[in-house]
Formats: sequence, C-alpha cells, structure tokens
Amino acid sequence: YAPWCPACQGLQPEWEKFAEWGEDLEVNIAKVDVTKQPGLSGRFVITALPTIYHCKDGEFRRYQGARTKTDFINFISDQEWKSIEPVSSWFGPSSFLMSSMSALFQLSMWIRHCHNYLTENVGIPIWGSYIVFALVTLFLGVILAL
Repeated sequence: YAPWCPACQGLQPEWEKFAEWGEDLEVNIAKVDVTKQPGLSGRFVITALPTIYHCKDGEFRRYQGARTKTDFINFISDQEWKSIEPVSSWFGPSSFLMSSMSALFQLSMWIRHCHNYLTENVGIPIWGSYIVFALVTLFLGVILAL
C-alpha cells in the first residue's frame, strides 16, 4: 500500500478487521508501505495499489478476489488460495531477476534522494543536478568500458 493511495485508504478498515482474525486463522497479516520499502515493489512487480499476496511454504500467490473481511477470511479458512497458481519461479521475489529489479528500484530511490539533497540542501538548480548525474553516468560508462 501507499499512504497517498485512495484505494489503499478505502481498504484499510477491512484489512484491519481481517488482521484481528490472524491469530484465529494461524496466519501473519501485514502491510508494507512501498514508499518506505521501494525494493519490495520491484521484487513483487507491484503495478497497482493495493496489491495483496498470500505466501505459504515459499510460494507466492497474488490475491485478486473481493476485498472484504469475510472474503479474506474465507480465502484462508476455505483454502481458496490452493486454486490460484503460484507466481512463477522466474518472477518469485527471491529469484535473481526480481532481486535485480529490487536493486534497480532501490537505486532509483537513492538517485532521487541525491537529487533532492543537491537541489534542496546544496542549492543547485534542477538543471544543474541533471548535469551532475549526466557527468557521473558518462564517467561510470568510461570506467566500465576500460
């Protein structure tokens, strides 16, 4: 979820009611703020918010059913998750491909942080920050080419 997302805010009350049933259903129920954990949005290929995954025994299934407390409880208690095909091992969160995607998301957040630091704290104009990143990119390209 993301705190600015209207759909996430709408789901919040139902998710909290469902979370109260976690112990009874013998499951851990959590939420992750993708604005604070951008690597996870890359690792799980989050393209829409909110996105819900069911994880069991190292297998990940994307939940796409109705979003009420009762539907969530039935999904677990009736083991409806067994009818959903797990995410392919190629696209599983622990695969090399998704680990690389996560690293790229984290890199992009670091670059954004550096850009904000240069423009807000150092006082470099936005175009100046772009020039700095262009020069760093060229320099790294030359170093890697050698």
